[in-house]
Amino acid sequence: MKQTINKISNICKWIFGYGIMITLFLGGFTFLGYLAALIIGGDVATTICTFINQQINPIMIYISTIMVLFGLLTMYLAGEKALTSQKKKSSKK
Repeated sequence: MKQTINKISNICKWIFGYGIMITLFLGGFTFLGYLAALIIGGDVATTICTFINQQINPIMIYISTIMVLFGLLTMYLAGEKALTSQKKKSSKK
């Protein structure tokens, strides 16, 4: 049972890693698109910004939301306690 959970956790880590990488690349392309629109100006810039806002940004939001869920699922399956507020015990001598 533990081995199966570890395999599922590793698959989720793999999906999470590549999904976040795709999201970051989309964010970079969005930045470059807005930068190009700023340089070009005029009606073409409006068209570029509208395309980015209506086509690319919703995809980025969906992918990043799904990847956050995969990341949380991975942490849960691996038994990590990253989201808890536990104080570390300091050793005093």
